[in-house]
Amino acid sequence: MGVMTTVRRAVHTLPAAPLGPDNPLPALHLLDGAGAPAVDERATLPRDMARQLGHAPLRTLLPAPVRDGYGRERAPLALDTIVIENERLRVTVLPGLGGRVHSLFDKTADRELLYRNPVFQPAAFALNGAWFSGGIEWNIGARGHTTLSCAPLHAAVVPAPDGGEMLRLWEWEPLRDLPFQVDLWLPAGSAHLRVGVRIRNPHERAVPTYWWSNTAVPEDRRILAPADRAWQYGYERALRRVPVPVTADGVDRTYPLRSTHAADYFYEVPDGRRRWIAALDESGAGLVQTSTDVLCGRKLFLWGSGRGGRRWQEWLTEPGTPGYAEIQAGLARTQLEHPTLEPGEEVSWMEVYGPLAAAPDAVHGPDWAEATGSVEEALGRVLPRDEVDAAYALWRERGADAEPGAPLAVGSGWGALEVLRGGYELPGTPFAEELLGEEQRPWTHLLRTGALPDMPALGRTLVSDAWRDMLETAPADPATEYHLGVAQWAAGDLAQAVRSWERGLKNASERWPLLYCLAVADRECGHPRRAAERHAEAFEEQYGGDPLVTAALGRETVTVLLETGDTAHARAVLERLPAEVRARGAFRFLEARLLLAEGRRAEARAVFDAGFEVADLREGAEVLGEVWSRLTDEPLPDAYEFRMRPS
Repeated sequence: MGVMTTVRRAVHTLPAAPLGPDNPLPALHLLDGAGAPAVDERATLPRDMARQLGHAPLRTLLPAPVRDGYGRERAPLALDTIVIENERLRVTVLPGLGGRVHSLFDKTADRELLYRNPVFQPAAFALNGAWFSGGIEWNIGARGHTTLSCAPLHAAVVPAPDGGEMLRLWEWEPLRDLPFQVDLWLPAGSAHLRVGVRIRNPHERAVPTYWWSNTAVPEDRRILAPADRAWQYGYERALRRVPVPVTADGVDRTYPLRSTHAADYFYEVPDGRRRWIAALDESGAGLVQTSTDVLCGRKLFLWGSGRGGRRWQEWLTEPGTPGYAEIQAGLARTQLEHPTLEPGEEVSWMEVYGPLAAAPDAVHGPDWAEATGSVEEALGRVLPRDEVDAAYALWRERGADAEPGAPLAVGSGWGALEVLRGGYELPGTPFAEELLGEEQRPWTHLLRTGALPDMPALGRTLVSDAWRDMLETAPADPATEYHLGVAQWAAGDLAQAVRSWERGLKNASERWPLLYCLAVADRECGHPRRAAERHAEAFEEQYGGDPLVTAALGRETVTVLLETGDTAHARAVLERLPAEVRARGAFRFLEARLLLAEGRRAEARAVFDAGFEVADLREGAEVLGEVWSRLTDEPLPDAYEFRMRPS
């Protein structure tokens, strides 16, 4: 036995860009490209993969808010952490930022096993916006980085299966309406962190689910997994089967920097083969991740050496920081699949993370079977497969349902509201009524009285079937019609949503939220001119109210007016925004687009030459390059080169 493992609070200070407030507008926009990808006609899909590809895509991000209130200016910020430590390993967790494992430090070798970002810089990579690079993240909900990437999770110490202590993280995931837990267990004397994960479906309906654990590692490693084929998926949204390690173009992409373009490689691990993935340096040492077989998928994500990938790497951290790749593990063969969790069913597994050393000549040799065999042999010596299976069984028997102690961190009150509504019993993951706060107050009122209280229309709308049913029977005041319409829109009943908003508009004293919803409906349903008119009307009626709403609504209104060619009205809206708002990068880019549409090319070019940064630029966005190409035939400057698709 080694030194007893400790779990303690701590603080970590690093340069950080504050998250800022969430976007106050409801996330009504229909998601693009959520269906099945194009598949290489030469590929033969496995039956389960064919069934799950494109299954149950998200229509919208509702009920999650869009997180786009961050900027690019960083200052020292003290982040609350929880440290799990024994004599061999130190694990640093950020409970307020999705439970991210920020650091996995091998004390014996005196080395960091992860890519640890030296700054906190949000970027628009999560499904709902704010995300940051580095560490180990827990992605649940739907394809992409979780909406909880920058959200607080509940955290507490629980008894570990071996009699020590472990850390539990838990929350209620909003997109699929599912509770989950992540148990971080570091046994005394062990160099490897055990991670027990459980997702439960307490509902009386089947629910599509998703899980991928993403681990950032230095990109100068070789990435090894027990597979000689992979499914490649890139920003062109095509899926094709390729050989591993050397693809048809002669490039060995198990070395991330040898690839020009960014791509995902989902490894085809043969049935019965142990599930693992490793990132090893020139000496054959580095990080390994393995799991019980339920977590069947393994993937490499690489940025590549092209201009776009390099620019994104710079965007996510500070100058001079080395780049990273990601090794990932998930519930399906690819991230394009969403397995079904039946009513009352749960799924659970155990992952293990820690150091590994294998023979460098084999790891970096030309024989792929020898390379992966040497890693698997080394893994078997330090962490036998049956030991992981036994640890999982022990965790399920003695740890998974253990009740948490005093909280070390507090998440949201949404899980408490769902438990109050559904009467669910969820051993090990308490969502006590004391967690209910101001955000949940209107919904507890609806639950207890059958009516929403007098309230402003904005605020989170709950969109599940149960809440929609309650809204349909509640007194039909304008606020109720607003929330009912949002819930109907999320369910795909677009026509009924429009009818609800139109009914609410007739008697509303505050009209702009309903006008905004109708404007989005017009835009999504192919009525751009009416959408522009309603956006402009909503902006006019809201102007002079909440500055946060004015900025968000103004940005969207100008964008829609530009799409319809109404430059005069777009100019009028943009110039009514406060100077400090127009100075932000996103609005400087809007100014350049508007100047170009007005025929003032030289002035639009001057905006680019002066420089701007769109803090919430979406991953893979090509719009900067598209506007630049309309201005000039000159090459796109590096500062604006975020394009990821092969040209």
